[in-house]
Amino acid sequence: MTLQSNLRINGERLWDTIAAMAEIGPGVRGGNNRQTLTDADAEGRKLFRRWCDEAGLATTVDRMGTMFARRAGAEPDLPPVMIGSHLDTQPTGGRYDGVLGVLGALEVVRTLNDLGIRTRHPIEVVNWTDEEGTRFAPAMLASGVFAGVHDLDWAYARTDAAGKTLGAELERIGFKGDAPVGGRTIRALFELHIEQGPILEDEGIDIGVVTHGQGLKWLQVTLTGKESHTGSTPMPKRRNAGLGMARVTELVHEVAMDYQPDAVGAIGHMEVYPNSRNIIPGRTVFTIDIRSPDKRVLDEMDARIRGGVATICEALAISHEIEQVGHFDPVAFDPACVKAVRDAAERLGYSHRDIVSGAGHDACWINRVAPTAMVFCPCVDGLSHNEDELIYPEWATAGANVLFHAAVETAGIVP
Repeated sequence: MTLQSNLRINGERLWDTIAAMAEIGPGVRGGNNRQTLTDADAEGRKLFRRWCDEAGLATTVDRMGTMFARRAGAEPDLPPVMIGSHLDTQPTGGRYDGVLGVLGALEVVRTLNDLGIRTRHPIEVVNWTDEEGTRFAPAMLASGVFAGVHDLDWAYARTDAAGKTLGAELERIGFKGDAPVGGRTIRALFELHIEQGPILEDEGIDIGVVTHGQGLKWLQVTLTGKESHTGSTPMPKRRNAGLGMARVTELVHEVAMDYQPDAVGAIGHMEVYPNSRNIIPGRTVFTIDIRSPDKRVLDEMDARIRGGVATICEALAISHEIEQVGHFDPVAFDPACVKAVRDAAERLGYSHRDIVSGAGHDACWINRVAPTAMVFCPCVDGLSHNEDELIYPEWATAGANVLFHAAVETAGIVP
């Protein structure tokens, strides 16, 4: 049974809900700093749980802190259709990255309640823990444990810059649940997200039908030289870890440019020790982020960068260590779920195009254990992971409408 095309979510209510969540963990210029397992994250989780209670959903929390808010199906023993994303943000994050997916999913079940529609399969709204990976690397950590990619105890032992562990912080904020992580059947998962790129806006397209996701590798590099005085150490005798980081930065850019048009690479996180004006850096720690939709290309980039780092360090008489702190292979999303998204966009009259996700998402891991697809809406200038991140109400509404139709039809409508 197909939903009628005139059935839509309440876009104004969705926009108001996003604005209310944005008041928690405000940034300095309109965005958000609601990093995972901080007090702000706990406050956002509590507000989300209250909204789920008001919508009649039964919320459970698993041992990784992921929240599952279930709307019962007419056949409660059937596996659920999951819809959602994440509420944690970057330190200087926007209002919509992840949040649109969670609150758009909440709006789906609110609309089902408004319309009195029953589904055969239960529907679960999901808020995954630590998608961003900023405070506790790697990214998509809880969904990775759910999918069996990471070990639970290993995840608990991940530390932030202050040496605090993820497991201890889960307990501190009161969101270390009792439910097992993963190991259960899922009918399908749909994740709504902003594109985080410029393609949809540049082309004037309403909906991105995500068919694939880029593969990713995060390489944390530590370069060790020798601290010494910047004024009195002769240039030939310097063992400058800062210079090494600069040359590796150039290397990463050159390697990514050799695999155009799809490959990308950059260094984002950087730490310099002792970070004093008149001391040559004796140690640098930084993370290389490389991505490609082609696994062969991703592996070649990895090998070239590792070899290049070794060559750079030998020339500068410094040592190096490389630890892979994040990785997933390129993803092909489920054809039936992708078709459900495309059909929904067609039925609702939205312009749409197939698109490859340049960013990692929880759906990339869940795709290993369940049929999965994603819905993209545009964002202004493709800007994300930035407080100036911006979408418009009509974009959010269109994305949530497509999510509504694709997820509900996958869950099955009771006549």
